[in-house]
Amino acid sequence: MDDDFEIRYRDRRTGRTITEPLSYGFFQRVFQSSYVLGLFHLLLNHSIFCRFYGWMQARPGSRRKISRFVRDYGIDVEEIEFLPERYPNFNAFFTRRLKPDARPFASEPDALSCPADGKVLVFQHLLEGARIPVKGGAVPLERLLDSEKEARPYRHGSALVVRLAPYDYHRFHFPDSGTAGPARAVAGRYYIVNPLGLARVPGVFWRNRRAVTGFDSDGFGRIAYLEIGGFAVGSIVETYTPGPVERGQEKGYFQFGGSTLVLLFEPGTVVFDNDLKEESGRGIEVHVMAGNRIGRRIQDRGDRTRPADVSSG
Repeated sequence: MDDDFEIRYRDRRTGRTITEPLSYGFFQRVFQSSYVLGLFHLLLNHSIFCRFYGWMQARPGSRRKISRFVRDYGIDVEEIEFLPERYPNFNAFFTRRLKPDARPFASEPDALSCPADGKVLVFQHLLEGARIPVKGGAVPLERLLDSEKEARPYRHGSALVVRLAPYDYHRFHFPDSGTAGPARAVAGRYYIVNPLGLARVPGVFWRNRRAVTGFDSDGFGRIAYLEIGGFAVGSIVETYTPGPVERGQEKGYFQFGGSTLVLLFEPGTVVFDNDLKEESGRGIEVHVMAGNRIGRRIQDRGDRTRPADVSSG
């Protein structure tokens, strides 16, 4: 397969560079052919197909896929809530919870914790015009949030992007304690959200179906917390109750498919860890586990950097 159609990322735990397994030769053919990509979007990129596919993953017969999925992707069965054979269908396993101590969240008061398992990109300063400079183009915040008013506080702010591959743990959490408002659904399509999909379809983040939550965190000010569905995501399920929440508390989960989280921060509130800034500046994702520290609260003006720096690092 051509290097242009490979996704490489760094595993933060081991430091190794890894080539991501791309489902299956099917997606390789989709990305390599404009004709096949067009058919894919025409026939499969809509809610009817995604709901049908999600229904298929919830059928009892789908449970036979679990053992192969565990084997092919090296799922650590020691950390999941139940043994794989106890799940009644594939979607139940896909949305699995973990044992209570499997993802401890950073305990330092000034630490920003990663909200989910996934491949991370950080943007210390957003581009002029309040845009996130992701591969394939820049994402305007007003389109991402579906609101110009809600986008204003994040101009010159910071952004965190966490991409969840199908084999990742698919529940997401609050990165800090605070008060969370209700989630607001934004209608959209079901484009593929990995870097190859972003390169082929600019604006995936604001074209896809998503949910937006206003979160007043204790340590990092007002955060816009977005869940963005990807291909075959049957639904985004919120499990929290609006109101006071704790750091590490489950917020919700994605049903089957690839998906993405985007967290937006106001200016002067967070500084991301150097390794993440350096890799993001080179366009390289870093796989991080939920709960790991990814940044810290800015304590004083000496920690602040100028918003004129519009690089992704």
